[in-house]
Amino acid sequence: MIAVILALCAAACNATASVLQRKAARALPESGVSGLTLAWRLVRTPVWLGGIGALIGGFLFQAAALDTGGLTLVQPLLITELPFTIALAAKVFDIRPNLETWLAIGSLTGGLALLLAAASPSPGRSYPDPDEWLITVTVTVCVAGGLIAVAKASRGHLRAALLGTASALGFAFTATLMKEATHVLSTEGTGVLTTWSPYAMAAAGLVSVVLLQEALRSGSLVVVQPALSVVDPVISIVYGVVLFDETIRLGPWVVAELAGLGLILYGTVRLARSRFIQG
Repeated sequence: MIAVILALCAAACNATASVLQRKAARALPESGVSGLTLAWRLVRTPVWLGGIGALIGGFLFQAAALDTGGLTLVQPLLITELPFTIALAAKVFDIRPNLETWLAIGSLTGGLALLLAAASPSPGRSYPDPDEWLITVTVTVCVAGGLIAVAKASRGHLRAALLGTASALGFAFTATLMKEATHVLSTEGTGVLTTWSPYAMAAAGLVSVVLLQEALRSGSLVVVQPALSVVDPVISIVYGVVLFDETIRLGPWVVAELAGLGLILYGTVRLARSRFIQG
């Protein structure tokens, strides 16, 4: 129960961070600002700093949740970030999402709920060895690199969705490294400072934040946020199964799992085509 509460607090913080960062990004010129100039302007923006503070809070709550629960419990609970974000965005930006948008979001969240209920992932007790980490890092970097390359050649909502997906992959991998680091911290104490996992976690988290910022500058928050909220927990379950020996149900349950994936796909397409997004 403590892990559930901590994960919900992390979701609320992440939603606040997304909205505040989007508000700061909207105040910047669409072109002519990049690199150090962009960084300097953002650092001097209180709203953006507030978003970073909320992001740090979400990170700490998530680390605490992963210390008491597994990836398969904590990461799916972060899907509650989506309704938190829409509610906050409606208030901050003075907008009213239409019924079509809410139906699309309902399809996304309902599909993910069905997928997780059917899969019923259970925690594992093993931790990956160096060879498994090497393979996982290589595959993750290649997939993220491919998403970024396609995004660079795209524009508008597609670019934002691809960058959002890449950042979600990065955040899922960050959570995986976080679980490893919290395990080392609990077994070796300050010895964690001499291991690779906390530094890799920091690097992955930083890259994910940069990708998120670029995604928010490229398109609507309501396009970016579903990618973050859906891809992160799904990929986290994959990491949990592959690296930590967690299990999911197969057999007849695959039908319901595929139905959940179908609802997620339908909701994504419906949301991308909604008049609310186009406006």
